[in-house]
Parts: sequence; C-alpha cells; structure tokens
Amino acid sequence: MNSETVIRVAFVGNPNCGKTTLFNALTGANLKVANWPGVTVERKEGTVFYKGVKMILVDLPGIYSLTSYSIEEKVSRRCVMEDDVDVIVNVVDASSMERNLYLTLQLLELGKPVILAMNMMDVVKERGMEIDNHRLPEMLGHIPVVPVSARKRTGLNVLLHAVQHHYEEDIPERVLTYPSYLENKISMLEERLKERYPALSYLRWTAIKLLEEDDETMKEYPLDAPEILDRSYEKEIINEKYRYIEEVVEEVLFYRNSSREGRTDAVDQVLTHPVWGVPVFLGIMALVFFLTFTIGDALKGVFEYGLDFLLEGAAAFLQKIHTAPWVISLVVDGVIAGVGGILTFLPNIFILFLALGILEDSGYMARVAYVMDGIMGRVGLSGKAFLPMVLGFGCTVPAVMATRTLEKEEDRKRTIFLTPFMSCSARLPIYVLISSMFFPKYPAAAAFSLYALGLVVAILLALAAGKIKHGESAGTLLMELPEYKLPNARTIAIYVWEKVKDYLGKAGTTIFLASIVIWFVLNYGPGGMVTDVQSSFGALLGHVLVPVLMPAGLGLWQIGVALIAGLSAKEVVVSSMAVLFGISNINSAAGMSQMSGILAEYGFGPVNAYALMVFCLLYTPCMATVATIRKESNSWGFTMKMVVFQLLLAYVAAVIVFQTGSLLFH
Repeated sequence: MNSETVIRVAFVGNPNCGKTTLFNALTGANLKVANWPGVTVERKEGTVFYKGVKMILVDLPGIYSLTSYSIEEKVSRRCVMEDDVDVIVNVVDASSMERNLYLTLQLLELGKPVILAMNMMDVVKERGMEIDNHRLPEMLGHIPVVPVSARKRTGLNVLLHAVQHHYEEDIPERVLTYPSYLENKISMLEERLKERYPALSYLRWTAIKLLEEDDETMKEYPLDAPEILDRSYEKEIINEKYRYIEEVVEEVLFYRNSSREGRTDAVDQVLTHPVWGVPVFLGIMALVFFLTFTIGDALKGVFEYGLDFLLEGAAAFLQKIHTAPWVISLVVDGVIAGVGGILTFLPNIFILFLALGILEDSGYMARVAYVMDGIMGRVGLSGKAFLPMVLGFGCTVPAVMATRTLEKEEDRKRTIFLTPFMSCSARLPIYVLISSMFFPKYPAAAAFSLYALGLVVAILLALAAGKIKHGESAGTLLMELPEYKLPNARTIAIYVWEKVKDYLGKAGTTIFLASIVIWFVLNYGPGGMVTDVQSSFGALLGHVLVPVLMPAGLGLWQIGVALIAGLSAKEVVVSSMAVLFGISNINSAAGMSQMSGILAEYGFGPVNAYALMVFCLLYTPCMATVATIRKESNSWGFTMKMVVFQLLLAYVAAVIVFQTGSLLFH
C-alpha cells in the first residue's frame, strides 16, 4: 500500500446507533456536504489520514435494512452497492444487538469487506452487560469487530487500522445458510443471473432479493423464472435471519445483573407519558427560550460595544481620507448598520442551537416524535412527520429536506406544507427585538408564544385540509428510541459551529446585499439621489402598501418595505428596519429606545408589535426555503400555492390579532 492509496469507506447503521457521532469524531470539521446525484439528499463526506493512507468517509442516512422505501433508504442502499465503496463500516449499537444485527447480515451477503464497529460499549457496561468480542466475529464470518465509544472517542485508531488492513480482503465467509429448499433456489437464480447479467457482482444478494420480491431489484434485474420465483419468500428469509441473530445473541451476550432496569426506561416513564409527555416537551422548549433570552442578552452586550466601536471607527476613518459623504453613508448606515445589527443577535442564535444540539444528542428529540404521535395521528400524520417539523425550529431548509424520510408522496407534501410554520432561527432576531422593546417584562414568554402559535396553526391547518376521513388512522409510529446519554461535547460543537457558520455566511452574503439594496432604495428616487427619504423609491413603494397593511396595524411604509426585504431572509427584516429608521445599533438599549420612541410617535404599540411578529411567523418563507420546496415537491404549482396561501394567512391572522387586541386593550 503506497501513499497514493485512497480508501472509500461507507458508514452504515440503524438510526440512533451513534453513527454520525462516530463519523464526526473521526473527521472533525473536515466535512464536505453535497447532494447525491439525481436526488436532493445531502451526503456528508469527511477525509482522514491514517499512517499516510487517505480515507474518504461517507456518512449515510440511517436505515434498518437494505429493503428500502423512503428516498434516504434508497440512497443508502445505492451507495453501499456502488463499486467505488471499498469498505463498509457497519456501526452497531452494542446495547441493542438484536435490532442492529439484521442489517449486518444483509450487508455481509453483499460480499464486500465489512467491519463491525461496536459503538456505545460504555452503555453496555453501565447496563451490566458483557459481550464476547472473540466469539462474535467467529459467528459473523471472521469479520473484524472493533469495540468503540464515539462519545468517549475510544477505539478510533483501532477502527482505522482495521479499515486499512482489511479493505482488500476477499469475499467474507458465508455466515447464514438457509434451509435447503431456499439454498437450491438461490443457486439456480445465481446461475440465471450470471448468464443474463455477466457484470453483476452481487449474485447471491440479488438472488435473495428476487426471492423476497424486492421492488428495486425486480426492476433493475428482471428475470423470467416463474418456476423458481413462484411466490414471495420474504417472510421465510426474514425469519431465518432473526433465528440466527437469536443464536448469536445467546452465544455472545451475557448479563451480570439481569434484573437491573435501564435508566432510559425509568426516565421514559415521565418523558414519554401519554398525559405528561406533551406538557414536559412544552416546558423544555419554554426553558430553551428563557435561556436563549437571559444568557443571550447577557452576552450580546459585548457585540453591541464592538458594533458601536466599528461604526465610530469606520466613520472617522472614511472622513479622514475624505471619502464622499454618500459612500460614508452607504458603508456606515447601510452595510455596517445592517449586517452588524444582525450579528449582535449571534449570542441568542448560539444559545438556541446549543440547546437544540444538546436535546438532539441526548436522545430526547426522538421522544418528541413518539410523544406527538397521538396528536399527529388525529390530523392524519404519524409522529415521524413531526421530526422535520422539530428541525424547522432550527432552519426550514433542512427541515423540508428531512421530509424525504416519509414513504408516501402525499405525506411528504403535507408535511412540507406545514413545516414553514415552525419558527426558524432566522425569525428569532425579529422576536428578540420586538418582544424586548414592547414586552420588556416578559420577552421570553412573548417569543415562546410565537413558537407555540406556529405549532398550533400547523395542526389546525392539517385538520382543516379536509383530507382526513373519519374513522381512519394515519398508522402507528414504530421506532426504536435511542438510549439516553450525556451529550458529546465534540458532536455538539460541530453541530453548533455548522449552524453558526451558516448564519454568518448569510450575514456576509444575503444580508450584506440586502442592506446595500435597502440603502439605495432609500437614498435614490426618480430624480436621482435624494436628501429627503420621503422622495425615495423605498418610500414610494412603501406608501403603496400602507393602505393594505393598515387593517393589520402595520400601516407604516418602512414596515412594508422591511417585510418585502424579509423575503430574501427573515433576518433582513431587522437589518432593514435599522436602515429604514436610521438606527445604527438597533439591538442595543439605546437603539431599541430610539426605535420604540419613533414607532410610538406613529401610535405603534404592543398590539401592533404582536401583529407584526405574527405576520413574520406566518408569511412566505425565505427564497432559499421556497427553492427547496420547489426541488423537494418537484412542482412549481404546489410551491406557488404555498407562497400565496402563507402570505394571505399571515395577513388575515395579523388583522385578527390587531383588531381583536385593539378592542380588548384600548
């Protein structure tokens, strides 16, 4: 093996087996994210060097078997079958061997080098269990079995060593021999396949899949053999695999204390309780937003000070070099005020993603889907559809992409339709600014009410869709709940950094460009550059919207322009308001006081403010989300209907909030 050797390694495993944590532990931040050819499913690749050998690691979506239904499952299956994958690392949750080994047996039948990474060995020890790591590889065809702990970063070098030394191995030994009547059929099919498809590498695996009447295999390798393929043998094949798995588990797994109840089961008695589960979830999310405000606001003072220093320094420097006044205004009042105003919200964004990352890595977020299954079932969706909606609290783009885990196209489109009503992190700066100005005693409660309102609106819309027939059920959610564990600091750090990096990237691109555009529309009019903003293009456009937005309590031309700018990215609403109202540091105490004073002069009070937040919650998502919806739904018609509907819904909801609030509080 020379220094030019490149080994491609596919990481395959069940959902929640710790596969991504292990992948992150090996690759760190050396990640490359792209789409799989032909589908909008993200692929994560990382590069690692071990003793001079370059390894390209590919993190695949979690799957339970190679019988695929969803888009992600099909992608994982396609990848492991590609010729350029040299080694398959099958990541197994060692504390749940029975569930995980079914996929292992399917992978072994492919005939590729397979390495078993026994993850969560620390959990095995805590549960009073022991695994015979000498007998286990013997029963799995003498493949390498490497105990690892992704959380504690143990066994990583041993795993890389196994990859380096076993990637050129011959076909693994046959592990499972089926009853003679099945083996005869498999042998006959292998001969037929070899004649019909001479380039086919996976003869035994393909023959078994044909006997199972696997749709993908039957389409790709049709075979006219009615005397062999007389019916589906899937049930018999599955039973034989699980029979062998029982043998393996009985042979290699021992309990030091079989009466010991796992701590996960004890905690789940509360967190997944049919009555208390939902209130606990709402309470946890309320705590998340309380911390987002209290800790985030305590930290953002440093950013506010830095922004003030930058504004003063930039203005002084540009004046000193005799820069034209319009350039000074563009840089200071446009770019720095717009982009800088958004960056002062970074502590709040950081705390939010840190909290969500901890909840996800601890194993709690999977419980949310389980807890919500009953509620989602009543609106015609399973708890599985709630997972993308939970992701929407972070960013709507990956949340919409996550709907590909749903098998039915109708379920996917309905979930895509509901997901944008979850308040993404881009809306958080709007909530932080407005609630801090107009609800200073309870800003976290005001912001949290918007998150809860988005969830309620989504559920009500699903009910109102009229697609659910009484007496029918959306089906029961069947999922393996992962073991609770202490969040891994490295995994959390990578997760938060990726999210913060996206936020900073948006500030440096979309918000930067939007701030420049807003400055120009406020400083230029039909006659050229203007000194009175009322003569600008922005004012002309905003005044057209004033009578339309007046019933919603948003009848200020500046707000109309800010809402239009927010179509590019929701954070731009805040940066636009900073430029539109001429406030250099809008998130500082002085900036918010100045802003609220200006708005008060127009009679803009708490009721108007809440109507504005409701409008921002419900109206058309950012252009990146719209583009993702178009790509995922493969329909411009569906996308445009969503855009128009959300705009109308936001307007009607804001009108109801303002008119009702005005009657109650005036």
